[in-house]
Amino acid sequence: MNPTPSQTVGPFYGYALPFPGGGDIALGGITVHGYVYDGAGDPVPDALLEFWQPAADGSLRGSPGSLRRDATNGAVLGRDGVRFTGFGRVGTDRDGHWTLRTVTPPNGYISVCVFARGLLHHLYTRIYLGQDAFLDSLPPERRGTLVAGEEREGVHRFDIHLQGEKETVFLDFG
Repeated sequence: MNPTPSQTVGPFYGYALPFPGGGDIALGGITVHGYVYDGAGDPVPDALLEFWQPAADGSLRGSPGSLRRDATNGAVLGRDGVRFTGFGRVGTDRDGHWTLRTVTPPNGYISVCVFARGLLHHLYTRIYLGQDAFLDSLPPERRGTLVAGEEREGVHRFDIHLQGEKETVFLDFG
């Protein structure tokens, strides 16, 4: 029996999946931001990005709390702004821009999953904040697609290109 084909993720998922403070994994650390672009170089205004990373001490066990709910009406409140969860979810704005606030990951990278219209399967990549042995295994012209540029102290920019000449390196964990 053949597996059931995937469905295209529409721009509709942004309605219920983002939550208040979704890009605030940890405050008082660094900011990473960027844009998501399609193959023609146009911004993608309705992409959804999920982020995972270890805590500053290297632990992989984040605190629960990303989806806290109001006890009275059940509305999603989002994070409490204090506990590190290790997970973030951010939608792009109409200019394709996204922002994440977190701590510098001790392993040197933040894992990213990209959902966007026209993708039959989500895409995995990483945001590297410095050099890494994995980067050395890539062709030199592709390495830069995984490295965030430091705009100023504590602020890094990482653009994601879904296709085309500047296509971001995507990882296959299958």
